[in-house]
Amino acid sequence: MNIKDAAERSSLPAKTIRYYEEIGLVRPLRDANGYRAFRESDIHKLTFLGRSRALGFTIEDCRVLLSLYEDKSRASADVKELAARHLDQIGEKIAALESMRDTLTELVDACHGDHRPDCPILSSLALRQTGIVPQFSPTATK
Repeated sequence: MNIKDAAERSSLPAKTIRYYEEIGLVRPLRDANGYRAFRESDIHKLTFLGRSRALGFTIEDCRVLLSLYEDKSRASADVKELAARHLDQIGEKIAALESMRDTLTELVDACHGDHRPDCPILSSLALRQTGIVPQFSPTATK
């Protein structure tokens, strides 16, 4: 099947499929005219890669996962270790996003949002980065 059909069947854009081929994640056959000829196994790999990427795995993680999937003598512990490490990274990202949300909530609450020029949001953004997030009290700035 051609790349258009492969894209439809795998739910991936053709550009992504070309990229995966370029970096060696998939290797479709080539017809005599040079066009890609995707097999069912290629579609399965592309779907696998799409799902892995949707879960946030890096390209390199996907490469490892794909090799583990294809290795019938693999240890599931290897797969679990990779997934657990990724889960830890997701937890770290969530914690960082929650911290950003909390800080921004404090800043928005502290800002009067009126016609005056003073603004704790801009003041905070102008502070030199120290690793310490300033705490603002909405009542202290009113």
